[in-house]
Amino acid sequence: MSLNKGALKIFDEMVERSKELECVVSKQSNGTTILDTGIEVSGSNEAGRLVSEICLGGAGKVTLTKVTIGDITLPGVSIETKKVTEACLCSQYAGWTVQVDKYFAMASGPARALSRVEKLYKELGYKEDSDVAVVVLETREFPPENVTKFIADKCGIPTSGLHVVVAPTACLVGSVQISARIVEVGVHKMHELKFDPWKIKKGKGVAPIAPIAKNDSKAMGVTNDCILFTGDTYYEIEPAKGDNLAELVKNVPSSTSEQYGTPFYKLFKSVGFDFYKVDPLLFSPAKIAIKDLKSGKEYSAGKLDPDVLKLSLES
Repeated sequence: MSLNKGALKIFDEMVERSKELECVVSKQSNGTTILDTGIEVSGSNEAGRLVSEICLGGAGKVTLTKVTIGDITLPGVSIETKKVTEACLCSQYAGWTVQVDKYFAMASGPARALSRVEKLYKELGYKEDSDVAVVVLETREFPPENVTKFIADKCGIPTSGLHVVVAPTACLVGSVQISARIVEVGVHKMHELKFDPWKIKKGKGVAPIAPIAKNDSKAMGVTNDCILFTGDTYYEIEPAKGDNLAELVKNVPSSTSEQYGTPFYKLFKSVGFDFYKVDPLLFSPAKIAIKDLKSGKEYSAGKLDPDVLKLSLES
């Protein structure tokens, strides 16, 4: 499979439907195509759904829904993939920090699998060859041509083959595509716990979508809280001899972190907005269920905590 070509089909659909999706397409003089989904446009829930599928490299299905947890009802997003490692870690995970001169953005999407600048790809043993690349930049600034050339060069493609989606954190598409990472955060947590993600054969998850925050810092808080406190996941795993899924499931939920329990923006502010002071194992779904495909046994851990999400929404 080609994650980039799978994502490009969705990107091209968004270009064709750009007016309906409340997005704008532009082309740089170097041939790079830019799709604005939230910087100078309002975007839409459907645009957020499609951007989420782009992030998954076309290897996952994203559906818009509603989520009721306690006395909170919010729009929500549901995700399902049978190509769990490829879609979630090799594509969707925002592991590439693009920094050129004063420009900064977090990059996700299948272009990462071409650049392979992250050690994650060596750990996973994953490679992809493609003459096109699709990248999603979480940013409030359009990438100038020196930045798109940098990305294309890292991917080993001409700039004319680069397709860029841009969306700030604090926008409609930003809220949708971050909540759509609910399955990915669980897979990433298992990988951090030294469990081989290639054994995960199916992943499903649902999370509420945060209302648009007044700025990107606040948005970072409430969008993460939708996952940390009310994100619900399910995985089907084919274990190897010696794997203890009952023990694994206990260690995945966000509540296992010592920093659990405080709305993320408040926590982030308390550590001076220094990501290195945030426990990396906090970034996990609130609740997880695992099915052992060999024994048929199911295990679960964690809890949904709408009270903390309410604090986040009200702050």
